[in-house]
Amino acid sequence: MALMDSAPQEITSMALPGLGRALVGAGKLGQRAAEDIYKKAQTSRTSFIVELMGSGAVSASDLAHTMSTAFAAPLLDLDAIDTGRLPQGLLDAKICVDYRIIVLSKRNNRLMVATADPSDQQAAEKIKFATQMGVDWVIAEYDKLGKLVESQNASANEAMDNIIGNDYEFDDLAEESAATETADKAMTSEVDDAPVVKFLHKMLIDAFNMRASDLHFEPYEHNYRVRFRIDGELREIASPPVAIKDKLASRIKVISRMDISEKRIPQDGRMKLKVGPDRVIDFRVSSLPTLFGEKIVIRILDPSSARLGIDALGYEPEEKARLLDAISRPYGMVLVTGPTGSGKTVSLYTCLNLLNKPGINISTAEDPSEINLPGVNQVNVNEKAGLTFAAALKAFLRQDPDVIMVGEIRDLETADISIKAAQTGHLVLSTLHTNDAPTTLTRMMNMGIPTFNIASSVILITAQRLARRLCPTCREPLDAPRKALLEAGFKAEELDGTWTPYRPVGCSACNNGYKGRVGIYQVMPISEEIQRIILRGGSALDIAQQASKEGVRTLRESGLLKVRQGLTSLEEVLSVTND
Repeated sequence: MALMDSAPQEITSMALPGLGRALVGAGKLGQRAAEDIYKKAQTSRTSFIVELMGSGAVSASDLAHTMSTAFAAPLLDLDAIDTGRLPQGLLDAKICVDYRIIVLSKRNNRLMVATADPSDQQAAEKIKFATQMGVDWVIAEYDKLGKLVESQNASANEAMDNIIGNDYEFDDLAEESAATETADKAMTSEVDDAPVVKFLHKMLIDAFNMRASDLHFEPYEHNYRVRFRIDGELREIASPPVAIKDKLASRIKVISRMDISEKRIPQDGRMKLKVGPDRVIDFRVSSLPTLFGEKIVIRILDPSSARLGIDALGYEPEEKARLLDAISRPYGMVLVTGPTGSGKTVSLYTCLNLLNKPGINISTAEDPSEINLPGVNQVNVNEKAGLTFAAALKAFLRQDPDVIMVGEIRDLETADISIKAAQTGHLVLSTLHTNDAPTTLTRMMNMGIPTFNIASSVILITAQRLARRLCPTCREPLDAPRKALLEAGFKAEELDGTWTPYRPVGCSACNNGYKGRVGIYQVMPISEEIQRIILRGGSALDIAQQASKEGVRTLRESGLLKVRQGLTSLEEVLSVTND
């Protein structure tokens, strides 16, 4: 019988929360009394501290002093602070009320929070999830906390309403798709879950403010993470509870007008976010079923990026002159090449923006259209419906076009129609995935395009990369050995001591020493001599040698010029040019 009596007692003791164990350990509460209070809390579905204070077993003052000692946390008298100077809107009022906590201050990426129970891990996780910041506990008396939370509740709610409701709101997304209308009520309650809605708003606004290009919502078996691609690099931003993955995916899919009842196949969608009275940001959304849930990737499409102007892209004066000369011609083909994420779309739309005048008819075919440009007729390719690049191009030629932009030349048919359009009095802009400008021509030959058609239609090729721009605030001179600079590609006469390479350092104003990106370009006009090389089936090496004679820099040489100008670092150029 003794063994049977002791077993339940041992299990109950093990189940005591951290606050109860701390009080028992400090001699402020007996083991049996603590277990009784815990049982009452479980029965009445309240917290241990609520039942404890209600029982009168420990005073609020004793509890505060005991917790301060047990958890080595500072003790604060709330009567001594100026409540009017407390920060507002950093934490949802409901969380403050539920856990009886008050945010005292914010420093860097951490919050100083007053609590009576520093052992409450659930409260810490809630705060971290809601704010994406760490928590430093300060101990306060339970009764004083209650009065202050109650007085702050109305103003905190008002501040959150301003943050969520007024400054940032989804634009024209109240309508639901037919698929969404068929979803059951359980799904609807999921996507309307307030914490999830606010978390998504916060992530989108943070990504926009941090100049991120993509957001990744990634579910795994035991964790869930959110990453932003900032200046070309992925950075982990948040680790929300894995339990919200389905609610968050459903919320994103609803406002992107995707089918929330379909989780077995990839889907694409779009949404908009209003970030000011006259500014709306577009987002392209892609869902992908993975082993542990749907991964969502959101691409930020800022229409203002197409209106930055050609000077903001980083072209050198002679490169800019070559490009402007090419797009000012009445017909011919201009190609932009480079890997995914190298800024090809922005370059093309910058050219389109220069050409976009009332007297010019411009049509584009993309998969999908990433930037909306008023005055341009934009078509989204739809392979399933039969609207391919080739089909769109054929339709364009019957629409009296002046300028045609093809998102990407993927096959011989698209290439053939594009070249014929360029030969028959139209300016054609497009992209290809090649490493540099000379190899673009040999790639077109390998696709089966006759050399005569290439030589007679292509007028300019631009290869490009994006390099991270050094932060001007914290960059430092780099003492690089002369041999290393020569091996990187600098010429001996360039190492004359009139310039200094810089290295990244890192400060509060940048991301690990970099802030923004700068373009590196190889702008190659198709001269008569290069046309002769194409016609006789010359190699990319032959074309590159001739282009060099004509003053066309390679990507590496253009990158090294940016190093000499102090815009980027040598290691960044070596990384992105990869010659």
